Amino acid sequence: MEKLLNEDVTKQVKEYLNPMKSNVKMVLFTQEDPCNTCQETKQLLSEVSELTDKLTLVEKDLNADASDAEKYGITLTPSFVMLDENDDYQGVKFNGIPAGHEINSFLSALMDMSGIDFGLADTIGSSLDNLETPVNIKVFVTLSCPHCPGAVSNAHRLAMSHPNIESEMIEAQTFGEISQKFNVSGVPKIVINDTHELVGNQPIQEYLKTIEAL
Repeated sequence: MEKLLNEDVTKQVKEYLNPMKSNVKMVLFTQEDPCNTCQETKQLLSEVSELTDKLTLVEKDLNADASDAEKYGITLTPSFVMLDENDDYQGVKFNGIPAGHEINSFLSALMDMSGIDFGLADTIGSSLDNLETPVNIKVFVTLSCPHCPGAVSNAHRLAMSHPNIESEMIEAQTFGEISQKFNVSGVPKIVINDTHELVGNQPIQEYLKTIEAL
């Protein structure tokens, strides 16, 4: 099968991932047909995982490994989560292939999960100190959207900053039914706890305001 990443991009990605500090595991859930982009997602994650010894890819079947899927709240395929060096889930999930512009949020999440300081602590301050409510952040994207990776990275970084926050990228065109459910007509669209909506690549402060109002 022809590689998804050409030679130049492969070199750039390898150099970008070189500073990774700790090991990261990607757990990918696929299934037999129907599953648009399952094979492509597996191939992309495989190609990237071959570029550093700090990255591991594990593939699961949504149905055969139902207990694992339930553990991470996986209901769509292809979907994958990132685990830290202790194999702990930090609330970072991707639904759909992180190709196109979304390779940027994918690679950023790998770096952040490996322990690279992404500088969010100073921005959020004590805003989340008293958060006890479980928070789910859905970020609907398309692969051609240049503003979407920033929204996804902000949401994922919030998830990594607090155990009660989970964030998931949802590729809107792959998952048309759920996109229709949340009336996605433009991207990025951010949906917090299925009820509060933000549109556009909003700054962290807007996420925090919404979370504080839950």
